[in-house]
Amino acid sequence: MKDHHFRVPLAALALLLVALMFSPAVAQTSLSGPITPVPVIPICDPSPNLIYRITQAQVTSGQLTLFNLRKEGFRIFTTPFNKGDGFGESYDVNNPDHTSPGNRPTLQNNGTFLRVNGLDAQSCVECHGVASNASIPAAFGVGGVGGISTSPLAGPQNIDVDDSANNGFAFFDGRLINPPFIFGAAGVEAVGKEMTTDLQNLKLQAMLNPGVPVSLVTKGVNFGVIVYNSSTGLFNTSGVVGIDDDLVVRPFSRKGINHTTRDFDRGATQFHSGMQPAEVLISQGLPGNADGDGDGVVNELLIGEMSVLHIFSNLQPKPFVGPSTTPDGYNAFVSTGCAECHIPVLTTDSYIHNFSYPDVPTDPSANIYLSVDLRNPPMSFQQAGNGVAVALFADLKRHDMGVGLMESTGGPLDREFTTARLWGIADTAPYLHDGRAFTLCEAILAHGGEAQNARNAFVALSPSARNALLDFLRTLRTPLNPNQGFGPPIPNVNN
Repeated sequence: MKDHHFRVPLAALALLLVALMFSPAVAQTSLSGPITPVPVIPICDPSPNLIYRITQAQVTSGQLTLFNLRKEGFRIFTTPFNKGDGFGESYDVNNPDHTSPGNRPTLQNNGTFLRVNGLDAQSCVECHGVASNASIPAAFGVGGVGGISTSPLAGPQNIDVDDSANNGFAFFDGRLINPPFIFGAAGVEAVGKEMTTDLQNLKLQAMLNPGVPVSLVTKGVNFGVIVYNSSTGLFNTSGVVGIDDDLVVRPFSRKGINHTTRDFDRGATQFHSGMQPAEVLISQGLPGNADGDGDGVVNELLIGEMSVLHIFSNLQPKPFVGPSTTPDGYNAFVSTGCAECHIPVLTTDSYIHNFSYPDVPTDPSANIYLSVDLRNPPMSFQQAGNGVAVALFADLKRHDMGVGLMESTGGPLDREFTTARLWGIADTAPYLHDGRAFTLCEAILAHGGEAQNARNAFVALSPSARNALLDFLRTLRTPLNPNQGFGPPIPNVNN
């Protein structure tokens, strides 16, 4: 018998490929298990990079292990969103707000990026990808810091590049934000939630004792006093310091704006990529599948995807203290007063860390869908009583840092910054909120305002004592080889 060789005409093959490309998506499976598919969007690049979708029902069903939840969050964190995913937004020149996410122009009408006020990154890892800058070349690690080229220029409406006003500097009324790392975030968030709970209870105590000043002290950190006036039914918050009047501790962002990393991500995904989380639309009274930014794409980030992003961001390994060759360095750190704001260790009351949605800032115990043990890997916090010790070297409070470091947005927080967490500081140059300090010594000398006395005490140290203090800070290291075990990179066929 003769073999029969069937030849498919090229035109027919092309028609078959087109039919497959634009037919309803078939069920697919991610590295972590079955995932809801997305429809193909017929644009120039027809396939979104965020192929596999995660719903909140999948997150809460137990279908995915904690490891796989983290891995799916890792995928969301590292996916370069494209226009099929919903990157970007429409722009209405007649809308007077040209700076808020949802209605921003693109630079020189390029249709994609703005850079000077967001629309400046396709993925989270672009700003958070360096585990250590203490070596040459730097050591890369997902969830780490960025560099000055990845520092966002947030919220400007005016920038005087050529100093036409003859100020002696380039005026800028936005914020230049040096990206921090997210290692150990679960410990920070857990501490912040417990402090918030304490402060809300103290607020209730003030209400039950009208006219009596109640001190707002939690975990040794003093946020001032509050008084309740029963005649007006209002709280006198004039004595509240270092925190908003709602008494919610917000550890994340340099200004103490976000109570959880999820809350941060809600703003960051919109600002950097124009990606609209469904939960933001819902909070605005819109359907979760609405086209909130008018770019023709819906379901840009599902609630479940924000949940796994939160889980990944929080359940990262924590920084650690390396060996010291100068034992007197820590004593110098304390004697200068640095430890008064950079508190070495804050201890939680419980070793359980909870994830919530919807998350209620004033009630961290509301709507919990997942609980994890902070003592377990990859967090591996050391148990302390019924809780864990979080060696973050901070107080999670805002402080006036003086004229030298102040920003020029015109807002009330221009001089105020949340105390920087010093764990990992040896690996995270450049320093300060805008990366202006290349060395630890420069960073310390830039301190003013409430930190002026500590700065002066550092200057007054003997050269050997100053070096010992700096050597101690160089023992505060970021985790080695973070995010091991997630497997090799996934090929991206959409480039």
